[in-house]
Amino acid sequence: MKKKLLACLLFLFPLFAFASPAQAETVKVVFDTAYAPFEFKDSDQVYKGIDVEILDKVAEINGWTIEKSFPGFDAAVNMVQSGQADAIMAGMTKTKEREQVFDMSDTYYDTKVVIATKKANKITSYDQLKGKTVGVKNGTAAQRFLQKNKDKYGYTIKTFDTSDLMNNSLSTGAVDAIMDDQPVIEYAIKQGQDLSINMEGEAVGSFAFGVKKGGSHEKLIKQFNAALAQMKKDGTLDQIIEKWTGSSQSSSTATTTASTTVVPETSTEAGQKATPKKKTYKISSDSSFAPFVFQNDQSKYTGIDMELIKAIAKDQGFTLEISNPGFDAAVSDVQNGNADGMIAGMTVTDARKATFDFSDPYYTTNSILAVQESSNISSYEDLKGKTVGVKNGTASQTFLEENKSKYGYKIKTFSDGASMYDSLNSGSVAAIMDDEPVIKYAIKQGRKFKTPIEGTPSGQVAFAVHKDSNPELIEMFNNGLANLKESGEYQKILDKYLSSDSDETTDSTSVDETTIWGLLQNNYKQLLSGLGVTIALALLSFAIAMVIGIIFGMFSVSPYKWLRWTAEIFVDVIRGIPLMILAAFIFWGIPNLIESMTGQQSPINDFLAGTIALSLNAAAYIAEIVRGGIQAVPAGQMEASRSLGISYSKTMRKIILPQATKLMLPNFVNQFVIALKDTTIVSAIGLVELFQTGKIIIARNYQSFKMYAILAVFYLVIITLLTRFAKQLEKRAN
Repeated sequence: MKKKLLACLLFLFPLFAFASPAQAETVKVVFDTAYAPFEFKDSDQVYKGIDVEILDKVAEINGWTIEKSFPGFDAAVNMVQSGQADAIMAGMTKTKEREQVFDMSDTYYDTKVVIATKKANKITSYDQLKGKTVGVKNGTAAQRFLQKNKDKYGYTIKTFDTSDLMNNSLSTGAVDAIMDDQPVIEYAIKQGQDLSINMEGEAVGSFAFGVKKGGSHEKLIKQFNAALAQMKKDGTLDQIIEKWTGSSQSSSTATTTASTTVVPETSTEAGQKATPKKKTYKISSDSSFAPFVFQNDQSKYTGIDMELIKAIAKDQGFTLEISNPGFDAAVSDVQNGNADGMIAGMTVTDARKATFDFSDPYYTTNSILAVQESSNISSYEDLKGKTVGVKNGTASQTFLEENKSKYGYKIKTFSDGASMYDSLNSGSVAAIMDDEPVIKYAIKQGRKFKTPIEGTPSGQVAFAVHKDSNPELIEMFNNGLANLKESGEYQKILDKYLSSDSDETTDSTSVDETTIWGLLQNNYKQLLSGLGVTIALALLSFAIAMVIGIIFGMFSVSPYKWLRWTAEIFVDVIRGIPLMILAAFIFWGIPNLIESMTGQQSPINDFLAGTIALSLNAAAYIAEIVRGGIQAVPAGQMEASRSLGISYSKTMRKIILPQATKLMLPNFVNQFVIALKDTTIVSAIGLVELFQTGKIIIARNYQSFKMYAILAVFYLVIITLLTRFAKQLEKRAN
């Protein structure tokens, strides 16, 4: 018996002795390459920053083993989409477009973008950017902001793949200003960069952790959110952010959206008019808050607020100049005198009365609960144990927080309405609370929601001017509002956007960019413009290269040794420098050299720099084609011609070159094809040719596979036609 027991123990011992503990889950996470203070390589050659430390802490809480790589933002996005990485943590702003491609976590950092210039070239308002060039990284929130306001302020946008290229362009004077995330600019200034911020930042969104949508890593989002919530609660998140930025960040942001179908009382009697003191009044408003203000399918701003202010102006006999920079910017416009008044769903509060004078209220705000059509929730009591979604900082959130203990529900906050509505659609929350007209408008646009409980009044909104300024504008607004209510036009405006039979839409386009046809239909003008730049760049640079290449090719077969040496040095130097480095040297290096020698900035146009780089690169190869073609003609022909007393130059023109040209022609066409493809490389200096155009489109909609397929077809068609043309030339030459 003892022997059997001993045998069993000996058998089991190796299993216990050599069994290893369960391996922690390995998560492959990709980051940006250089995006201080979020991720960057310090002097000790180790990557550090906010994103890195947050993820390390999340990994510690969840027991992950992290495999990190830092390929750059665009490459990181593609790696997650292609399955080469599990997740991305790269200061990625959470947007509705990105949520179609990625599952994204709760946000961990609310960001602003800001304009920066060199210290000697201060710019204090967007109006001063007119006629200037602003640099921005491709695919960022800053780029979206600049594109949105490009026509309004009249600047030109130049996109870059990395911050260092963008900053170099500002340093050399190739751009007049740059826009990037405020903490990134502030960190660069802290590190001694010649940068200056002289304008308020623009709130553009929040950063989140992301995985491929519909992939096998959705659980990472839940684990990240749980760890992030713990870090927010115990203060770890604030400590990390404060370490790198110098200040902690609270997620509380006052939101002042308000709306309702309830018509508030008006103290002003109808039938009155005031006298305008200005010919035109500048009014600032929100940019996207349907159904009150939004862009229609003609890219024009419409909605309740827009129609109301226009109707009041018509009634009172004054003219308007309306801008739609967004709520925060509208507030700033009124405060700094860039606008005379604002209409943007602004709630009247005692705190705001210290800064603004308000009109009679034109809406009474209602917060209302929405659930899925199939839900059996019919009262607040039915919410017990369930989760209710709400936008952070709103009156709806205040109401839910005040009644949380009473009804026993859980609250999940969202930074934007789109995420909240999608969460109700997917069932991750049982109900949501938002402004009544906004929810009803969403239902009218096809959302499968219902509102089982009466709305709760939460305040009043009004038109506003800066305190003690433009009193006649308040008087005219009040008079006009009273007249519109008296005539019934006010109610017609509400019914137009809020009644069930209205067909207004918030969609700025009906084109579905998830299909190749939709991408082409919506972006063909941009693509054709980029194609035009590509072809112009290729043709011009190749024409110049032919001249330079033939000259140096002739030098290489010259009887004079110094000419042969000159040609050899030119070919070896140019062919030995990668085209991208050559373009960067011309675009950034030469202006820096000139500035260091003269003290004057001498920026080079990106198209000119690209043309020079492509011309020199192609010329080196054409010189070799010319040399090879000439040397392919039997040497005896030159000797025979010279023995007959014919000069060297005449022999080359009449005998050698006609034969050599037939041999060179197909190679010239092949070199042009190469030059055409090489135009994609000079996109690195920000030149918006076909490839860069495609990248800009991808940055907006993340349809990388389909867009790159479209670009491939464009290049394939052009190059195939050129190849056919080369074969025809070869046949004719023979």
